[in-house]
Amino acid sequence: MKKNRQKIFLTGIYMVKWLLIALIIGAIMGSLSAFFLSSLTWVSAYRETHRWLLFLLPVSGGIFAYLYTYYGRNAAGGNNLIISQANGGEEDIPLRLIPLTLFGTITTHLFGGSVGREGTAVQMGGAVADALRRVFRLSGYEREIILIAGISAGFSSVFGTPLAGTIFGLEVLALGKLRSEAIFPSFFAAFFANLVTEMYGITHIHYAMGVIPDWSVLLFLKLSLAGICFGLIGWVFSRSIVFLKKTYSNWVSNPVLRNFLGGAVVVAAALLLGTQRYLGLSLPLLSDAFSGKANPFDFVGKLFFTILSLGAGYQGGEVTPLFEIGATLGSTLAPILHLSIPFLAGLGFIGVFSGATNTPIACFIMGVELFGSQSAVFLLMICIISYMCSGNSGIYSAQETELEKGRVSLPLYESWKNKRIDR
Repeated sequence: MKKNRQKIFLTGIYMVKWLLIALIIGAIMGSLSAFFLSSLTWVSAYRETHRWLLFLLPVSGGIFAYLYTYYGRNAAGGNNLIISQANGGEEDIPLRLIPLTLFGTITTHLFGGSVGREGTAVQMGGAVADALRRVFRLSGYEREIILIAGISAGFSSVFGTPLAGTIFGLEVLALGKLRSEAIFPSFFAAFFANLVTEMYGITHIHYAMGVIPDWSVLLFLKLSLAGICFGLIGWVFSRSIVFLKKTYSNWVSNPVLRNFLGGAVVVAAALLLGTQRYLGLSLPLLSDAFSGKANPFDFVGKLFFTILSLGAGYQGGEVTPLFEIGATLGSTLAPILHLSIPFLAGLGFIGVFSGATNTPIACFIMGVELFGSQSAVFLLMICIISYMCSGNSGIYSAQETELEKGRVSLPLYESWKNKRIDR
């Protein structure tokens, strides 16, 4: 009886402690994300009316490459720094990472780089969490927990999806493993961060999938084919960025010159193709995809310019471009497969994301949060198929491989085999 009371008391202390920490993380991250999202809205609108700003992209890339190289310390690790530390690394995450990634991403969008938002939010969340870790004198295992909470808070507040944000932080660290021990602080950090962001008046655009079709064998086959396509595009996306980064590094050793030249390539490509449709955040691509107004090769255009921008080393995330690539690919495939355009655009929205990040559960939950539970079966099916078809390496190189896709866990297999022998 005494032991039970002691366990209840310790559980209560644990909950109060992590609820307080989650509240602080949520308040700070919610405020940072509100400023970040408001800034992105402003710079995106400003760039649309001042198209000449594109010519300054190489200059902005060179400036921030200089700042990262000579003043950023290990901040250049970005998302991979946060993930590696949450996996038990021993490097400090410098607070200077926050202004570097925040203003680096804002200026990239201002001058037309094709990048997203989640990377910046995750990095800020990790930096805030590590600073609080020093304040509360947490170390070792508890440091991993607070960093996971910071990742969840960043993802949740920038997309308005607290449930997906919670699971993303638990799932993104390792392939084949879910860090469920961090679920309490992760959920409340994600919940409070999103709440604070919304308190600033920030709203998120939602898209409708339209009428959900009835299940049939033919529909299963069509969606299986679409899921394979989404997974393959996710694989192309992640591998192409790695390849381009390596190519630039081999050709140009100086990071400042490398970013400048990479930006010049983006500008040249936009001029040669005669369009800025795929530059910046490109949110109109999503509206076009769900309304059936997307061009057949919009997914190729967004894929191409995002690879050029991120491969050159520009600051920003990958997830929003993945949404747009997936939704426009779904919109293109829908007439071919004789499916509803908004329905397949919605599945592509989360399908390519699932394949590229290796986080199928978080992507499924995000789909339910954004599109409703009526399509839950189809959302999960697409996430799983895309995940299985995208290889074991995603957009985060620091993501560990606990268990490769399609492989049976050796301890589980040995346990099953021993039970069979005992019978």
